[in-house]
Amino acid sequence: MDKVTRKTTRRIMLGDIPIGGNAPISIQSMLSIKTSNIPEATTQIRELISAGCEIIRCAVMDISDANAIKELKKISKAPLVADIHFDYRLAIASIENGIDGLRINPGNIGKIEGVQKLVAAAKERNIPIRIGVNSGSLPKDLVQKYSVSAEAMVESALRHIKILEDLAFYDIKVSAKASSIPLMLESYRKLSKACDYPLHLGITEAGTTLSGSIKSAIALGILLEEGIGDTIRVSLTANPVQEVIVAKEILRNLGLRKGLNIISCPTCGRTRIDLIGLTEQVEKALKNYSDYPLTIAVMGCAVNGPGEAKEADFGIAGGIKEGLLFAKGEIVKKVPEELLVKELLALIQNHIGKQ
Repeated sequence: MDKVTRKTTRRIMLGDIPIGGNAPISIQSMLSIKTSNIPEATTQIRELISAGCEIIRCAVMDISDANAIKELKKISKAPLVADIHFDYRLAIASIENGIDGLRINPGNIGKIEGVQKLVAAAKERNIPIRIGVNSGSLPKDLVQKYSVSAEAMVESALRHIKILEDLAFYDIKVSAKASSIPLMLESYRKLSKACDYPLHLGITEAGTTLSGSIKSAIALGILLEEGIGDTIRVSLTANPVQEVIVAKEILRNLGLRKGLNIISCPTCGRTRIDLIGLTEQVEKALKNYSDYPLTIAVMGCAVNGPGEAKEADFGIAGGIKEGLLFAKGEIVKKVPEELLVKELLALIQNHIGKQ
């Protein structure tokens, strides 16, 4: 696969995570419970980090949410971003409680005095701000001028950027999310040409795990392959851990992140082994090895085994109540079906232990 040439954007720091300037593309998600519910928020933060989430956003709807940030910061190894709408005082309270970043729309904060106070507090503590433009909440004058379109999305983003730039604030990243793939693609392409701030990619209201994953993979994959995007979130109507899993798969399959790659063939009439169950067993057995840059093949028969999967580091080829264990296309040994996963895992562990 040819290496993707990414557009060079400004670099900002979100906690200890660099964004932009050709830094690695970071994975974000968002708490699905109220931020002030500290016990459950703590559990979800730990689950997200364990899955590989690098930035966690939380909704700050009232002062109890803002105050909870102080406690959540004590346990979170990932930077936290406060999602703020309308009330600049909640942004300031979040900053005072140690938040690492803000997501706002300066235009809906209200009077400029509120924005000035918010920006002054963010600037004092080096807190970056994400301007979040959404196709469902565009300013009325832009909708009247352009309808809901990429032009309206980009002009809205640039309008909000100017508010911050006029206050000499430049630690900015920008998003232009839509639920329509064509609208999202056109908006980000135009925005990428219009500014050099780092871009946060996402399809908003993408849907449930299956449909949302497909929409997100298409849209994010296209833009990332074009070199657009510095940080991503896959928005799903599901446990947010699933968002992280899908995001990691997108990046790995584009060659933008190293990690475990499990390949498996479709079932066909030649298959004489429970290939679906076997593949699920392999995925489960290797879930703690997701960051290792290995390709593992689970193949249904000798035809699709060591031959077609010869580029895999290790693999299994099924037979009748048995299978072949192979490495780099070379057969290692024949193994009974019930021991295939155990023997494969032992082979991989032995390889990792020698590194």
